[in-house]
Amino acid sequence: MTWRDAAALAIVAVSYLLRWFEPCWPHPTLALLPKLFLADVVLYCFLIIQKLQGAGYSLVPARSALKTGVREWAFYLPFALVIGELTHFIHFHAVIPTPGKIIADALITFLLIALPEELFFRSVLQNLLETRLGKNAALILASVLFGLSHFNHGTTFDWRYVLLASIAGVFYGRAWGDNRQIFAAIVTHTGVDVVWSLWFR
Repeated sequence: MTWRDAAALAIVAVSYLLRWFEPCWPHPTLALLPKLFLADVVLYCFLIIQKLQGAGYSLVPARSALKTGVREWAFYLPFALVIGELTHFIHFHAVIPTPGKIIADALITFLLIALPEELFFRSVLQNLLETRLGKNAALILASVLFGLSHFNHGTTFDWRYVLLASIAGVFYGRAWGDNRQIFAAIVTHTGVDVVWSLWFR
């Protein structure tokens, strides 16, 4: 990772965290568009112009990527349930959502949340960090930064959310790093967020 790479990623991250582009899409239903816009910027800068190698940017549902994504989701789930309950961050809701609700949540999460976040944190950030720090250190640092990126979700800083997101980031990073397939990380991320939104939020 060069200083130019770091500067470009920092500008994108600050733009998102400080919500500089939200006034461009003021309606609440368009709140995710700034994230998609910045994801496009990262995609163009690093995968088109710089031609970053090893990003694994393909949404082709390969069986190996799907298997890896589901496996890492299953590995993370016990951590999320135990830590979430012990810290009183999650609260189980005994509901039976309709198939339509599950499918809609999965599609929205996959396209508007998991895809842009995994593109930034795994395909680009973790990928670049590996060139300087090695795989394990890059995985941990990218995961911590991913967790810290959730500090402003809500009205106040919630360390429990940051902690769980950081741990989740480890499993998302493992999913991506297994065969360097972004689809695997997106599957893990989507599974975690859908279970949380349907039964624990």
